[in-house]
Amino acid sequence: MKKPLVGALFSVLLLGAGVAPATAATVAAGDGAAPVTAKETVKPKAVNFAGTVALSNCSGSVVRTPSSQPGDPALVLSNGHCMETGFPAPGQVVRDRPSTRSFTLLNASGTGVGTLRASKIAYGTMTDTDISVYQLTSTYAQIESTYGIKALELNSAHPVQGTAITVVSGYWKRTYACNVDGFVYRLKEGSWTWKDSVRYTSACQTIGGTSGSPVIDNATGKVVAVNNTGNEDGQRCTDNNPCEVDESGTVTVRQGINYAQETYGIVPCIGPGNQFDLNRAGCVLPKP
Repeated sequence: MKKPLVGALFSVLLLGAGVAPATAATVAAGDGAAPVTAKETVKPKAVNFAGTVALSNCSGSVVRTPSSQPGDPALVLSNGHCMETGFPAPGQVVRDRPSTRSFTLLNASGTGVGTLRASKIAYGTMTDTDISVYQLTSTYAQIESTYGIKALELNSAHPVQGTAITVVSGYWKRTYACNVDGFVYRLKEGSWTWKDSVRYTSACQTIGGTSGSPVIDNATGKVVAVNNTGNEDGQRCTDNNPCEVDESGTVTVRQGINYAQETYGIVPCIGPGNQFDLNRAGCVLPKP
């Protein structure tokens, strides 16, 4: 995992200047489309910090599904290993656990404009994926009215190899631009195993504190994954040194390469009122 960082450093960082966003080297069209060329009219959406949040030890973002309504309680997406309750054990799922955690909401330039507060951890796990979703005490409409900031939308489709992406860290106020290099059948790190993970090209050199950052498709502006780990030391399948395992069981170690967990699978699990329902059609997230 991209190790969570201590709260003391966090308070200093929020007072410092933001880091200018990086620029993506290439632009992809929509899902499954060919790369955009200079002759085409499709233009990428500007990727900035609006809607991202800084946690005490990680990054995150205010997110919505395509069917979320303005009056629904807003949701914050981060990693399961960023939860204040500690790392969930393999097989453990956290559901509807009360929480008063606070999040610093950032505007487009990376300036903290206000504090949002959780009412509960709606869902969290490190099994098959590495996600936490907090329900807030504020609605999307209230956040937009108060701060002029809209939530980021979760893409409902599987990400596409070669897509130009940006990892946006609210903790560091820093962005990382690269492409989806491919997908990993099983990504193993210590006691945990994640399925169908996103592997970045080498340009995304994410660091501790970027855990939970939204991975944004530059062409659509939608969230396609959540940043969570990378192989730091070249070790094999150990903490902070995930390894790739293919369908035949062959293990590959890629030192210096970083990874994210897809988020399209969250969408079918959220029903009316932004409530998680793990029995909804199409929902395959692990159950408690």
